[in-house]
Formats: sequence, C-alpha cells, structure tokens
Amino acid sequence: MAGELGSVPARWLASTMSRAVVAAGMLAAATCGHGARQQSVQPSSQAITIAPSRARQTAEDPRYRATLAAMRERLERARITSAFHMVIEPPFVVAGDEAPSMVEERAVIIVRWAVERLRAAYFIRDPDAVIEIWLFRDGDSYRRNARALFGAAPTTPYGYFDSIHRALVMDISTGGGTLVHEIVHPYVDANFPRCPAWFNEGLGSLYEQAGERDGAIIGLVNWRLPALQRALEAGTAPPLRQLLSADPGEFYGDASGLYYAAARYLLYYLQEQGLLRRYYAEFTASYERDPTGIDTLVAVTGRDLRRLETDWRRFVLRLRFYR
Repeated sequence: MAGELGSVPARWLASTMSRAVVAAGMLAAATCGHGARQQSVQPSSQAITIAPSRARQTAEDPRYRATLAAMRERLERARITSAFHMVIEPPFVVAGDEAPSMVEERAVIIVRWAVERLRAAYFIRDPDAVIEIWLFRDGDSYRRNARALFGAAPTTPYGYFDSIHRALVMDISTGGGTLVHEIVHPYVDANFPRCPAWFNEGLGSLYEQAGERDGAIIGLVNWRLPALQRALEAGTAPPLRQLLSADPGEFYGDASGLYYAAARYLLYYLQEQGLLRRYYAEFTASYERDPTGIDTLVAVTGRDLRRLETDWRRFVLRLRFYR
C-alpha cells in the first residue's frame, strides 16, 4: 500500500513523457482535458486502444477481453455516465476519464515506463492475472467513482490497491508517484511471494519519486526524508534490526510512516552504493535461510549490522530534500 504519497515531480514527468512519446512514435503532446461527458459508456471497439508493442499477444489473450468486459460491465452497473477510455498496456488495462489522448500518454509515460524498467532491474515474471488501473482525472471524480465502482470511499487522497477487484485506483491529478509505487507490488507478489513488508513497501516507496540513470530506474530523494531525519536525530526511528524483523502488524501499525521511510531510505542507500539489484537477487535466493534479509544485508554490504547502521544514519542525515 502506498500510504500518503507525494506526486512525481513535474520535471521528471515532463522529461519522461518526451522520451516515451518519441520512442513510441505514436503520441503527440497532449493537454490534460477532462474529456466530454455523455449519457452512457461507449462499449464500442473505438473505446479500446491496444499497446502497439504487444498488440498481437493481447488481442489473442482472452484474459484481456474478459477484463475489458468486466470493467465495462462495472461502469454500467454503477450507472457512471462519464466517458472512460481504456488502454491495454500489459499486464494492465488502464481506464481513465481524461481525454483519450491523455489516458494513452499516461499508459506509456508512467505504466510502460515503469514496467519496462522494473522488469529490467528485478523481475522475470509478470503478474499472473491482468490488473486494472483506474485513473480518475481529479479528486471529485476519484472519490465519487471509486465509491460507485468498488463500494467504499477511498481512505487516502492519492490512490490504493483494491485486492478484491485486483485494481489500482488513483487520483491521477496528484501525480504519477502513487501509481508507480503500486505497480511495484503485483510484480513483487509474482516474483517474491513471501517478501517481507519492509522490502515490499520499501521498494514501492523508493519509486514513488523516480527517474533514470544510464537508462535504469532510480529512486530520488522525496518527502519522506525530513520526518526520518528528525526521528533519527531524536532516537525514535526503528533500528535496522527492528525494521527488518518487523511483522506486518508492527510495520503497518501506528508508526508505519517511520517504517515506510526507513525502509525506503535503506534501499536508497543500497541503490547509491550500487548494491540494490545485487541485494534483491541474493535476498530472493536466500530467503528460506534468511527470511528477514539481515544476513544478506551484512554479506552484500560487507559490514556488520552495527557499523552498517552507523554508516546508513550518517548517509541519511546528509541528504537534502528540496521541495
């Protein structure tokens, strides 16, 4: 779960958009319109765009046809009258109530961008099931339509994963950071099903503000930093052993904000040391004998946990977050 996430920086989104549109050769720069409102959802084939790079695969896959049909049926059952455009971007189907060109761009510049780079860095397998992504154009649309489609009001202003419907539900006006965070989780589930909460949420949180370095996805310093620095200085941040040993009840408990932040910046530390991809590979391979990842962390960094914690704290306290 993403928790309270900030938005992806405009400078990152703009630069990524430019690269993705040029590379895809399919989209022109689009403005962020709300799209026309109409009396019924259009179920015609013109409402569907298949990602060109994998069009044959998806056209022949009955899972995508079934997912599209289920999404249309849910819209009709909820009596939602605004037009939704749907884009197949494997392993997701993206639906949005912005202008069709903007929904298509978001499918490319956020979803495809993240999926391609996450797969290159970590993941061999796609999620087994097709996953829905619902991008609502603003807060009003998000609150109203999420409740109508999924039966409950959102508890976060940014977005969340609905496990019953296997759907990522987003207020996309807050930025793409929440979406990238949530895209990480189904890939972790498919490739590291017994992953502990600290690593799962740490990796998702790492990429809620992301960019590229030499063509690879990287996390950037983000809004979680100041609270973690204050906690480190006050001695209230969870020690690394406690963080890595935390069960879900502890991790998602009252101090979850600090746990998210500490997990994120531990992985950011590994990233900046050039060790994160190696750590993931060795942790997944050694999970049965090292379910917390502590022994693997010590082996990969070449430091005992006490020295590592000292280095990590010093590293985090030197970082700066500029809004």
